[in-house]
Amino acid sequence: MEPTTLILLLFIFVLSAFLGFELISKVPSQLHTPLMSGSNAISGITIVGALLAIMQSSDSQFAGWLGFVALVLASINVVGGYMVTDRMLGMFKKKETKKD
Repeated sequence: MEPTTLILLLFIFVLSAFLGFELISKVPSQLHTPLMSGSNAISGITIVGALLAIMQSSDSQFAGWLGFVALVLASINVVGGYMVTDRMLGMFKKKETKKD
């Protein structure tokens, strides 16, 4: 990879990290849980990208391991997002009262 390409990719990464932090810090606290659970579900795209990285890493072990780590972390993120969503929706269910 050319040094200019690497610098450009690093610049995009840093810029997106800064922009993401600034956007999340401006979200009101009432919207954090719905936005978080929705964005965690979108992490399924990361799983697809990680699987592609693993499949195409025949010449580079580093890419294979990096894809595996991305796969594990994205899977944890997706499962956690669904658990938070389920818990949040559970707060709106009617509680059953026991009659003696």
